[in-house]
Amino acid sequence: MLFGFGFVEMRWVWVALVVLFVVIEAFTFGLTTIWFALAAIVMVFLSFLHIPLSIQIIIFLVISAVLLFFTRPLAIKKFKTGKEKTNVDSLAGMHALVTRQITEFDKGEVKLNGQFWTARSEDGSTINEGTRCEVVRIEGVQAIVRVLCSTHILNENK
Repeated sequence: MLFGFGFVEMRWVWVALVVLFVVIEAFTFGLTTIWFALAAIVMVFLSFLHIPLSIQIIIFLVISAVLLFFTRPLAIKKFKTGKEKTNVDSLAGMHALVTRQITEFDKGEVKLNGQFWTARSEDGSTINEGTRCEVVRIEGVQAIVRVLCSTHILNENK
């Protein structure tokens, strides 16, 4: 078969593709090109059957698509790629004490787990000092809170 600069057997093209896809995967860690590398490995062995090039390409694309769409989601769950959770994520849902009044236009402060955080209310409402609240989420270095109950805690250490 004439391919490129002379006679090259397709199995060597598939081997080169395996190496290329593995190198790309090693640099990206995206669990994307590894499936093409696996399909190319299968094609190395199928190329010994002297299947026409057009059919080999179709088989390669089908194997790649099947691996990519059916096994990639399982591999992502197994290897837990993607967003990494931090300790800050565990603060959502915890209770905090407002130590400086929060208003629609001014950030306040809450005491959360023994630490002071800049805070703002989830809905822009005013939350008075001494009010217990719940942390909805953390955005950067700021706690987004909502009122837990309307009663104030008196004599609480700030």
